[in-house]
Amino acid sequence: MHEIVLNGESRSVAEGSTVLSLLGELGIPAQRVAVELDRVILKPATWGETRLRPGAKVEIVHFVGGGRR
Repeated sequence: MHEIVLNGESRSVAEGSTVLSLLGELGIPAQRVAVELDRVILKPATWGETRLRPGAKVEIVHFVGGGRR
């Protein structure tokens, strides 16, 4: 296990964790979020191969539906 920073809070993840496995662990549908890793927005196609190193700073932003009424 090692520590990352997820949306400003410390979190332990297993060694070898990827962005995609983190989303699964959190129960977050991948189709509804954008992910930034160390200030770089990642393309969803890379999430399964992008490993989370110790100290990584991850921001997950949820898309919110809405619009005019």
